[in-house]
Amino acid sequence: MLNFILKRKILVSLVTVLIIILGGYSLTKLDQVLLPEVEFDQAYALISAGDMSAAEVERKITNPVEQGIQGIDGVEEVNSTTVIGQSSIYIMVESGRGDEVAGEISSVVQSATADVSGITEVLTDQIGTTQDYEFYLDLSDGDMDEMTDFAEDILEPRLENLNEVNDVALMGNQAYEVAIEFDRDAMMENAIDVSQVIAVIQDTNTEATLGQLTEEEAEPSLRWQSQLNSVEEVEQIQILTPTGFIDLEEVASVSMQPLASSTYVWKNGTKDFIFIQVGRSANTTQIELAEAVRAEIADIRDEGLVSEFELNEMVAQADYIEDSIDGVSKNIVIGGILAIVILLLFLRNIRATTIISISIPTSILLTFITMWILDYSFNILTLIGLGLGIGMMVDSAIVILESIYRKKEEGLEAAKAVIEGTKEVATAVIASMLTTIVVFLPMGIMGGEVGQFMILLSVVVATTLISSVIVSFTLIPTLAEKFLKLRKKQKKKDSKIVNGYGNIAAWIVKKKRNSFAVLFLFFILFVGSLFLIPKIPMNIMPDMLNRYSELFVDVEPGLSVEEREELAQSINDTLMEIEDVESNHLIDESGSYYVLINMTKGDDITREQDEVNDEILRSLRDLAEDTPIDSVQSMMSVSAGSSVQVQISGEDFDQLQTLAEEFGGELEKIDGIEAVTHSVERTSVEKVIQLNEDAIEDAGLTENQIKHFVQQAFLDMQVGEVMVNEDNIPLTLKWEDQTTSEDALLDLEVPTASGEEEPLSTFMELENVDIPNEISHHNGERYITISADTSGTDLGTVNREVQNLLDEFETPNGYVIDVAGDLEAQQELMQDMILILAISIFLVYLVMAVQFNHVAHPLIVMSVIPMTIVGVILGLFITQLELSVMSGMGVIMLIGIVLNNAILLIDRTNQLRRKGYPFIESISEAGKNRIRPIFMTTFTTTGGMLPLALASGTAGNYQGPMATAIISGLLFATLITLALIPAVYRIFHSIGNGFQRVFKKKKKEESKLEDLVG
Repeated sequence: MLNFILKRKILVSLVTVLIIILGGYSLTKLDQVLLPEVEFDQAYALISAGDMSAAEVERKITNPVEQGIQGIDGVEEVNSTTVIGQSSIYIMVESGRGDEVAGEISSVVQSATADVSGITEVLTDQIGTTQDYEFYLDLSDGDMDEMTDFAEDILEPRLENLNEVNDVALMGNQAYEVAIEFDRDAMMENAIDVSQVIAVIQDTNTEATLGQLTEEEAEPSLRWQSQLNSVEEVEQIQILTPTGFIDLEEVASVSMQPLASSTYVWKNGTKDFIFIQVGRSANTTQIELAEAVRAEIADIRDEGLVSEFELNEMVAQADYIEDSIDGVSKNIVIGGILAIVILLLFLRNIRATTIISISIPTSILLTFITMWILDYSFNILTLIGLGLGIGMMVDSAIVILESIYRKKEEGLEAAKAVIEGTKEVATAVIASMLTTIVVFLPMGIMGGEVGQFMILLSVVVATTLISSVIVSFTLIPTLAEKFLKLRKKQKKKDSKIVNGYGNIAAWIVKKKRNSFAVLFLFFILFVGSLFLIPKIPMNIMPDMLNRYSELFVDVEPGLSVEEREELAQSINDTLMEIEDVESNHLIDESGSYYVLINMTKGDDITREQDEVNDEILRSLRDLAEDTPIDSVQSMMSVSAGSSVQVQISGEDFDQLQTLAEEFGGELEKIDGIEAVTHSVERTSVEKVIQLNEDAIEDAGLTENQIKHFVQQAFLDMQVGEVMVNEDNIPLTLKWEDQTTSEDALLDLEVPTASGEEEPLSTFMELENVDIPNEISHHNGERYITISADTSGTDLGTVNREVQNLLDEFETPNGYVIDVAGDLEAQQELMQDMILILAISIFLVYLVMAVQFNHVAHPLIVMSVIPMTIVGVILGLFITQLELSVMSGMGVIMLIGIVLNNAILLIDRTNQLRRKGYPFIESISEAGKNRIRPIFMTTFTTTGGMLPLALASGTAGNYQGPMATAIISGLLFATLITLALIPAVYRIFHSIGNGFQRVFKKKKKEESKLEDLVG
């Protein structure tokens, strides 16, 4: 094969040119998004039901919907939370069936809720990474009516006309209603019933086809049009009374009023602004959306349409994508330059360095072509994969080029040097590539969304490595034959470092006690490093946003409009007191607040983002002590709840509440735990009507009449629309003096059959009943959630303390207590990581056992793995970076990288032993032959990772811990490998010789016995 490649240099050159052309083209076609568009095997149903109590929502909505969903084939788990006016149901679906089952869930939910009165909205969908809106604007510092007109008549239609825009949503725009407010006394005096007025208004404000004139030409239809077009026309509606017709204005006041409920969004504590959300259309990237919207807004400004108010851009996800791509691209370029400089220092040969410099971009472009074919995009995950892959990409090229270079130094003819040099390391290079790739294969077994992300990452890394190996076996030999020349045609002399290492390796393997001493020393290092693990910060995911934060503030249900307004002001005041917080936006999402926080940028920065985020969370959690805030969490959290969540399941609510209070008290004693609450400690008061049946009967009334009267007491309903200035304005009915208290309700006068009036208190009284604000189910079973937040302590430390408490806490029979939230996510993640690590190690062993055709040699190579962990622990401990998913991926990646060096050493040792070299000399000589490529690959990989480890901003937040783990683990493991591998090889060799002597002795004794018998 190598002979064919060397004889077809033109073919290799033309294919390389083709790769460069296609790679450049594919680079322009790869989409740029923040996260890959992935649909998870999960679905949700959100059902809103006005002010219906939690118990009634559970009975009428949650239970029937859950039963229907649990009967669907493919549904694995159903979790629900029921609060006042809302049922939230989350469904886990069998792997690979998300799309199919999500459709069935939607049908079941729609069917189960179709006939339930009181439901205002039903939303069902599959959970994924795509967001409805990804570009945010606001209008402020102007008259609300002018800003509303601009937003509705100019901005919204012009943005929606863009091909890149799918939808524009406005929040906070000023809306109005025409309110008819009845005077109770005037209605009573004129003996008018509300239902009578409703019928008259609806008949007056109508359009209808009354018939058809069939004998006329063209048979025209007869149309009735009496639509109301002004407040004055509403006031003049004729109402029939026992004494004749009167105008509506005689019994009610009619006015145009602003709708308070339409402005549940705040900017820096004020509602006097309009919040604009823009969503992209299909096949449009966030960057394309941002460019199109910004261009259109620039045109609007140029036309002079933005005046007397400000149009501000709040957040564009495209900016974070561009920051990430620019950051990683810059780091890759710097890493590549560092790798080339390191190569030049080792080989001190410009031509050799040039060959590597050509091979690296060729391999990268080949990777881009593959990504384009697979329809991948540039996103956070593929950029991480490229960063990892490019760090290792140069390894195979260096090993092959260094081997060819050494053969030329030994005086071999050019073509022979290429063939011999490549063949000598071919097995090691292929084995190294395969071991690194199989490390990533088990990542696909991780459950849920993390597993889907890991598969994507694995494919990108594998593609990068395979591309580099293909280039290393084709382009490098082709260029190395003629282009690679030595400075002087003289036989190579080993340096003092190389000879010195050869002597050290020979001393290690000379005697068994030397080898055991080295092994024991490294064992002590490994055990000692384990004691540092508790001192390393732990978390699930690092913050990926740059100078920007998104929070989810959960509040107690049942708050009034005034209480929500007051809470929003308190949150704003708290945030604006924090240094480096520039602005904040609050969106009221029925039971919670979605908070967008922008921090200072550029020269205005005075604090690190981590410090600002910590103070934001700490301040808002402190605010929860005096306000109706339930919990505060970052949107970057993996779970949808508080950092610490513990679930207690069982039958009896009273027993559950007792256990929750006892466990919560113990939980508060743990350092770093704060804001401990449980889901049923807060109850709402419901007033239940108790009828006086005798009084109702004596007054000649019925129970239904009393019910109808009470319903009318809280009149607030829309009966149509009024066309005002070409806008449809809602027409609503309400009382001038609204009923807002128990006394006001019971004092209302009820007309009886005799014509007299009696207070409502004569016929009914109200009884207080405590009802739960929140009811949680897991697969139909009720449970209580104990929630807490963490502060000043990493999640790993809290996890260990909570686990100890769980082990010690006793529960009655039939009651189960377990962790949930971020603790559960972290425990499951760690379990998955351990399983992946075990499978990866086995697959690595499998590949090497087949490659070496030996059972023991893979074990020698793999003895370096524990030393890798030592390096990672030391690196994270010294830098105090978090052990998270990202640094965990770095650890798994390291297994593949560090084994490459050990494979090189063992493979060369075996080659020399097959050539007849003595045992000690073969190890010494292999070490001298391989120390240069080992150092070169280690330092070039480290150089490639160094910019990522030192990066700041968006890229540094999530790539820093991973790169630090790789650098520290690789440097430590490389130094250890050079001493540990010879020691382990010596010990295995001695064990093998011992077995051979035993078998030979046994065979000799059997032979003597046969001779005696014979």
